[in-house]
Amino acid sequence: MNTPKEGFWGRVNPFARKKWVKKQTDPINDRLTELDGINARNANDIKDVDSRAQAGIHQAQSTADAANQVATAAGTQAQNANGIAQGASGHVDQLNSTVKGLDQYRQTTEAEVAFRGGQPILTTAAKKQLDDLAASVTGKQGYILEVEGHSPLAGSAGIQSSERLTEAVKRYLVTEHEIPVYRLHAVALGNAHGQSDDDDKPVRTSSVHVRLMENSLAAQGASPPHEDASSTGAERP
Repeated sequence: MNTPKEGFWGRVNPFARKKWVKKQTDPINDRLTELDGINARNANDIKDVDSRAQAGIHQAQSTADAANQVATAAGTQAQNANGIAQGASGHVDQLNSTVKGLDQYRQTTEAEVAFRGGQPILTTAAKKQLDDLAASVTGKQGYILEVEGHSPLAGSAGIQSSERLTEAVKRYLVTEHEIPVYRLHAVALGNAHGQSDDDDKPVRTSSVHVRLMENSLAAQGASPPHEDASSTGAERP
């Protein structure tokens, strides 16, 4: 049973007053609790956004660093490739110069070997001439020996005689000095004039004119490809 209130101006029931206060403050407390929840969610959202933003920035920085490293490596490779290309171009130029000089020969020395009575017998003096000539090509590459045989005889007799003389010279150079056969280029001219003759005077003596011809490879001290002799005989001077 409720205790009656004491007059209008009398004492109010404490329980009733607390209940009334609670009724008034509960909505406020609920609202505050709701605001706290919202604030907490906002804080979590902000933290999540910040974390993702930091992760994105870190990822972007890592990607940029990787791209920079790739670009640096590419630049280094490009410089190396450029250096290789320049080196290759230099080698090509050098090779072109060498190839152009392969068949550009110049005379460096010569010998006039005389034969007595047109007989294909080398005298001591003739052998000395050929010995000196062979010594001048020792260790050299890129050379040829032009051998021209001459005879005062006319027609086929002169050609046959001069051929025997050139064969005697070639045989001596090959057997005594191991001159490769492919370096010897011989022709029997009989009583005709060759490159070594300065005038049109008749041929009066039996002789063999030997000229040493060298190209740019010999001048540079270089060895042409496949210099070593093979069984196929495919080498070139």
